[in-house]
Amino acid sequence: MKSGSANPRPIRVGILAVEPIRVAGLASIFDQPAQPGQAQLVPVIGGVQELLGSSSIEYFVVDLHSSEGSLQILETVRDTRPDVRLIVIGPEGDDELVFKAIIGGARAYLGLSAGPEIVRKAIEVVTSGSIWAPRQLLSRLIDRLLHVSPAMRATPSPQLTPREEQVLKLIMMAQSTREIARKLGIEQRTVKSYIARLMRKTGADNRIKLSVSAVSRSLLAEARGKRTIATLVSK
Repeated sequence: MKSGSANPRPIRVGILAVEPIRVAGLASIFDQPAQPGQAQLVPVIGGVQELLGSSSIEYFVVDLHSSEGSLQILETVRDTRPDVRLIVIGPEGDDELVFKAIIGGARAYLGLSAGPEIVRKAIEVVTSGSIWAPRQLLSRLIDRLLHVSPAMRATPSPQLTPREEQVLKLIMMAQSTREIARKLGIEQRTVKSYIARLMRKTGADNRIKLSVSAVSRSLLAEARGKRTIATLVSK
């Protein structure tokens, strides 16, 4: 006798990788049938522009090992399709790369040595609406966010305007320039102007350092910083 509840509609997941062996390996992860009540995951292989052009693809797996200019791909995805959720596979132990991936919109980061079961689990967690990362990686990330150097402690924190605080908060939530502009009802060039102003005030030269500075120096209300970190840990 059949159950009265059908499985949800299939979820199409874009695969961005270059090497044929990597593509085949990633595609094979989807061979496992969906569990009762879960949506079937369907891999879609193609170039970044082709995948971005399909509105039915809401999740991308990006292989940083084989995708040329893959960090630029992350930014392109965020600016073109801010609704897309990214599962990134890349080198282990490179904290700077992890920061860039997260700022670029990654909702999961896995090392290149992650097995098919782990990759599959990460995809399922992200498609369910949460964030996934190995505990050790999260620990290093939080340590990095909370580390305050003696020089930074001695430097007075800059005063931010209410609008600058709004922009900074959205940057720390990994929002793209386009997303920030839409949420605040302003032009993208105005957002870029605020970001440039924030970087001048903090001495940061990119969004990653700006986010780290915001947490370390409590540029936003302390509770906001704690929520940002708690989100990474709890999901």
